[in-house]
Amino acid sequence: MSRIGKLPVTIPAGVTVTVDSDNLVTVKGPKGTLSQKVSEDMVLTQEDGVLHITRTADEKENRARHGLYRVLVANMVHGVTEGFSKTLTIVGTGYRAQVTGKKLVLNMGYSHPVEMDPPAGIEFETPAPTTIVVKGIDKQQVGQTAAVVRGVRPPEPYLGKGIRYADENVRRKAGKAAK
Repeated sequence: MSRIGKLPVTIPAGVTVTVDSDNLVTVKGPKGTLSQKVSEDMVLTQEDGVLHITRTADEKENRARHGLYRVLVANMVHGVTEGFSKTLTIVGTGYRAQVTGKKLVLNMGYSHPVEMDPPAGIEFETPAPTTIVVKGIDKQQVGQTAAVVRGVRPPEPYLGKGIRYADENVRRKAGKAAK
């Protein structure tokens, strides 16, 4: 039995989870609605505010996906109640970010400012000119959007300048060796 897959998913008050006949899981909460198709080999049972996911067969593919689908459903429940966020920090002289309307405007040393429109369900915040917060209810979409923002100017290894995740450790290289 999967150690992750056998854990129950607790459904807090104010959240409704519905499972269609074709295993389409829809989670509605105070922040929005998310849906995910679950494999036909998984059985979802809901009782007393707890959702259990079990597999029908003990094949290798089913064992591999058991924990995956449990975590995907748990992330949907967490997303519609609290949401997800990723924090990015900007390192470098003159590098800064600001939110204009809904757009994120980055001044990263290029000849032009880089403007980014947020995808649907994502919002940007800049509590400081060198800090960017990406928020949303879909964990995968928040992570992908943060990766796209980081890709504008990834941290370089010599001076460490660029956009990095708040918890990222940039490995530094030594410069030219002096004679």
